[in-house]
Amino acid sequence: MDMSSMSMDMSSMSMTMSPTGTATGAASTSTGMAMDMGDMSMGGGNDCKISMLWNWYTVDSCFLSSSWHNTSSGMFAGSCIGVILLTMTLELLRRTVKEYDRYLIRKHASTTVSAPVPLPKDGDNKGATASSTPIRQTVTQSGGFRPTVLEQAIRALLHMVQFAVAYFIMLLAMYYNGYIIICIFIGAYIGAFVFHWEPLDGGRRATSASQEPTVCCA
Repeated sequence: MDMSSMSMDMSSMSMTMSPTGTATGAASTSTGMAMDMGDMSMGGGNDCKISMLWNWYTVDSCFLSSSWHNTSSGMFAGSCIGVILLTMTLELLRRTVKEYDRYLIRKHASTTVSAPVPLPKDGDNKGATASSTPIRQTVTQSGGFRPTVLEQAIRALLHMVQFAVAYFIMLLAMYYNGYIIICIFIGAYIGAFVFHWEPLDGGRRATSASQEPTVCCA
């Protein structure tokens, strides 16, 4: 009788502990999955290191696709140089857009006309009349203008290329790789130093910095 009561007590204890053990195992599994989400590795033989948190991966890091796989330190250094050049290209495109708009303004804002300008009369020769020799003058139009279809197509093409390059840079920054983000900053600095070094005219015309709608991407 005692043996049967003891076996029943053991059964009840095991049934009571079973849900507790299941809950503990589920909690451990969810914690492990959460840690794996922060540091993922792509399988299939590539072994790309991709992190959703700040990281300093060099070897086996991948960007944008599995084909951009840095299998050595030299390849990663080349990727860093490429990111710097890509960011400098964005600054070059920004300057190109501005220079093309300035070219269109210079092309359409000024017209050349011929107008007679009288010369001052000579006091010794009172019978001489004013000379009507025409000289060329430049008249600046005050109103705006609409570019032609071809000119607007070129402007739209430059904007599209600039937008595409900025979008790729944003995607690279979303890998949260410290070296890549530093390279983006370096490329922006060098690109601004080289391609936005332009004369300042005392505030009469906006500079490149004030014309930027935003410092990010576009």
